[in-house]
Amino acid sequence: MLPAGSALSAWLAWLETLSPSEINLGLDRVATVLERLPVTRPATVLTIGGTNGKGSCVAMTGALLRAAGRRTGSYTSPHILRYNERIAIDGQPVPDAEIVAAFEAIEAVRGDVELTYFEYGTLAAFLVFERAGLDAWVLEVGMGGRLDAVNVIAPDAALITNVALDHCDWLGPDVETIAFEKAGIMRSGRPVIFGSSDVPLAIHRQAESLGADLRLPGRDYHFGVRADGGWHWRGPQRECAELQRPGLPGEIQLGNAAAVLALIDAAGVLEALDAPQISAVLAAVRLTGRMQQLDLDGVLCLLDVAHNPAAALTLAAMLEAQSCTGRTHVIIGMLDDKDVDGVVLPLDRHVDHWIAVTAGSHRAIPASELARRIANCSNRPCQVVESPAAALQAARGNTAPGDRIVVTGSFYVVGPVLEQLHIYSRPES
Repeated sequence: MLPAGSALSAWLAWLETLSPSEINLGLDRVATVLERLPVTRPATVLTIGGTNGKGSCVAMTGALLRAAGRRTGSYTSPHILRYNERIAIDGQPVPDAEIVAAFEAIEAVRGDVELTYFEYGTLAAFLVFERAGLDAWVLEVGMGGRLDAVNVIAPDAALITNVALDHCDWLGPDVETIAFEKAGIMRSGRPVIFGSSDVPLAIHRQAESLGADLRLPGRDYHFGVRADGGWHWRGPQRECAELQRPGLPGEIQLGNAAAVLALIDAAGVLEALDAPQISAVLAAVRLTGRMQQLDLDGVLCLLDVAHNPAAALTLAAMLEAQSCTGRTHVIIGMLDDKDVDGVVLPLDRHVDHWIAVTAGSHRAIPASELARRIANCSNRPCQVVESPAAALQAARGNTAPGDRIVVTGSFYVVGPVLEQLHIYSRPES
């Protein structure tokens, strides 16, 4: 255990040394330590899993719960800029001291149980939330679902946003196998929302096997765009006919927002909100590093962590919908378990200038190797720059008003670029 009073940064560095494996799926270790901690579940626990859109759905769910008068804790991963982002109470990251106090309490009871960095952080979130006396917890699944650390707490209702290929080395080689893992957050007799119209067979099978109350778009809840550009939502017992578009950009956010409304409806919270409240809350939600737009003196900078093919398709649709009179420069870095071709090919026709960087992780693909793969699949040259900060400088040196810079491929690229930008950037109106 570290000396009393050690800084959060020292704890995080030490946690990285605890386990020989960065990822070690399974619930036994977390469950053992959780039994030794003074943690009781709150009145409401909502778990959000899926391949893409989890962060957006957590942000919207937390905001709606707060608007309904519930004091709410949200646990997400990974972070963009600061570890504290992972553990938030009522939308605000908790201070270093609260996280350190939780780490100290865990270490005092852990004994010889080996925990990964993520497992340790998950237990810390539970302890921070317990000490705050919250009404509701919103828990984002880190990877998969069945064996992810957050699944040690049974949810009152769950949301699986969608299922696509990602983390295949850990979750399986095809969508059905991955869907089986995602379905592990289901519980007997509890509602589970599936947020996409493309429902894998494994989702149906697992819901039936477990006795979960599976709720699907187009069958159990409905939504659509109105003629005036707004949208409407209808559930089993409630209809919201006049809603404003969500504040998060991209057409996919309508489906995410609809699934979130189905989730909080299943949790018995939607009845506390009227349509104007729902509209105002969803319109105000913003999420760092996900379709985030900044104005850099006439150059649009779009930051999105898209790190798998499905997310790249969504980003490509966003680029297609935007008006860009100039050139598009893409700064990209990726980890070694990601599908480079699957991310690059959907984006390529929108790109004039590729810049490959080494993401800030020991699992990163080296910039030179990433550039080689991008050149092979795009049949165009790709500039090699070693760091995200240097890549931003290189891109800005080649831009003119009307151009745009896209930063993508990994949290470990978007975060460092945002650190460079925050001094002089401002949100795009």
